[in-house]
Amino acid sequence: MDELKIYTYIAVFGSFAIYFGIAWWARAGSTSDFYVAGGGVTPMQNGMAIGADWMSAASFISMAGMISFLGYGGSVFLMGWTGGYVLLAMLLAPYMRKHGKFTVPEFIYDRYYSKTARIVAVVCLIIASLTYIIGQMKGVGVAFSRFLEVDYDLGLYIGMFVVWVYAVLGGMKGITYTQIAQYCVLIFAYTIPAVFISLQLTGNPIPQLGLGSTLADGSGVYLLDKLDMVVTDLGFKEYTTDNMGGTVNMFAYTLSLMIGTAGLPHVIMRFFTVPSVKAARQSAGYALVFIALLYTVAPAVGAMARLNLMNTIEPVAGQNLEYAERPQWFKDWENTGLLQYEEKNGDGKIQYTADKETNEMIKVDRDIMVLANPAIANLPNWVIALVAAGGLAAALSTAAGLLLAISSSISHDLMKGILTPDLTEKNELMAGRIVMTISVLVAGWLGLNPPGFAAGTVALAFGLAASSIFPALMMGIFAKKMSGKAAVAGMISGIGVTMLYVFQHKGIMFIPGTSFLGDMGPNWFFGISPNAFGSVGAVVNFAVAFTVLKFTGPAPAHIQQLVENFRTPHGGVSAAHDH
Repeated sequence: MDELKIYTYIAVFGSFAIYFGIAWWARAGSTSDFYVAGGGVTPMQNGMAIGADWMSAASFISMAGMISFLGYGGSVFLMGWTGGYVLLAMLLAPYMRKHGKFTVPEFIYDRYYSKTARIVAVVCLIIASLTYIIGQMKGVGVAFSRFLEVDYDLGLYIGMFVVWVYAVLGGMKGITYTQIAQYCVLIFAYTIPAVFISLQLTGNPIPQLGLGSTLADGSGVYLLDKLDMVVTDLGFKEYTTDNMGGTVNMFAYTLSLMIGTAGLPHVIMRFFTVPSVKAARQSAGYALVFIALLYTVAPAVGAMARLNLMNTIEPVAGQNLEYAERPQWFKDWENTGLLQYEEKNGDGKIQYTADKETNEMIKVDRDIMVLANPAIANLPNWVIALVAAGGLAAALSTAAGLLLAISSSISHDLMKGILTPDLTEKNELMAGRIVMTISVLVAGWLGLNPPGFAAGTVALAFGLAASSIFPALMMGIFAKKMSGKAAVAGMISGIGVTMLYVFQHKGIMFIPGTSFLGDMGPNWFFGISPNAFGSVGAVVNFAVAFTVLKFTGPAPAHIQQLVENFRTPHGGVSAAHDH
């Protein structure tokens, strides 16, 4: 067995052993433990858990890969996802924590005094969460298939088993403490290679500063200027220009990601695990710091990975690498099918250009950039193994949070809340674990058979949350007269118009004019891509809700008083979880 494989087994299975140990130590003994970790998590612990919950496979594996290929346009992910946390911390989390219930649909039920509203919220939550979980499962499969050299399907089965053990056993309590460990693994796995590579390329050990520094070769050329020269010589757009389809699409995309973040149920649930409103605000502050440690490094990782890739394939201007002399990392990723070369001109050299007719790199999956980056830069094997463990930690932590959101919405909101209200706590806990098991199986099946509309992205999940859940929560807190009928009409309209637009365009697109299933660009509504359409869906949601409100009349007086109560700043500790 080679050295890299030994290091990888130690890093991956060593981290799994830690997760299992924590899950057993923090196993849930009550519904309060299972849903909200007993409400006793400290703000700093919760901030780390939120960081792990948030930094999914999309953040760890895909985001820097997208920035590698989108350049400046990829900043929508950084601005949207982090901006969403500011919205969540200021506008939603403290008020929902003060109300003190377990789940988002439960808050919507109380606020809108309607079982229909609760059911619609559950449906919206499940649609958004399942769409999001497909990306996590793909991340698990990609990481396992490359680093453990097993089949993608087998890698996915291993990942499903790991999540099942600590999510079903521990519930929110086990997931919280496991996510703290996963945060530590993934942040070291992300930043250590970035420090090495920044030192190599620019002589600066701080990647955030290295991105704006001159190259270490003494040429005096700035790293980003060099990258612009390299990519434009090969016919690609300048790295530092907008390639997201113009200002309107970039604004809509950023807004969709922001309000989608603030409306994602598995993230909001984390704020129910702390003991007070003050702690909820502090959690959000800690989370932003912990997330920033990774998110501010991502642009440097993306740019440096792209430059290293280009320099490997064309080490000297105009002279391409001989395919027969391709490095080992190239062969390893070819074996996964995520990197593909096709000889076109018979010279035996690798031509990588923007021209489809002459380009021989027919597939460079964006998801490989972060995972392949340490090997491209010839970093030590232990660093490559650490990245494998980090990628898996990121995917598994978010998958666990999503599965808990799905299972609690079914066992707590549908079963206990509507179908079988006399369910005992013991049976509700059992139901939660059974539903979690079924959810793991469904998520695994979706990972093995990802539907076309969700291929390659989790941005759709944010669009669905943005168009359905976020407006309902905002109106629930800040429009005290908003009625149940109006909110239901808004949610259905918002998610309906968003899904209709996505399905009409038969694919999810990151770059205007391109799609997984054909060119649909010219038919975009005001130039807004399907991935960015959640912001339009949110506007539809608000407009429909306020229009219906005019015709159906305001919420009853006691509901308006309820809103006043959880909006008043005094009374930091709520009577949470006394069901």
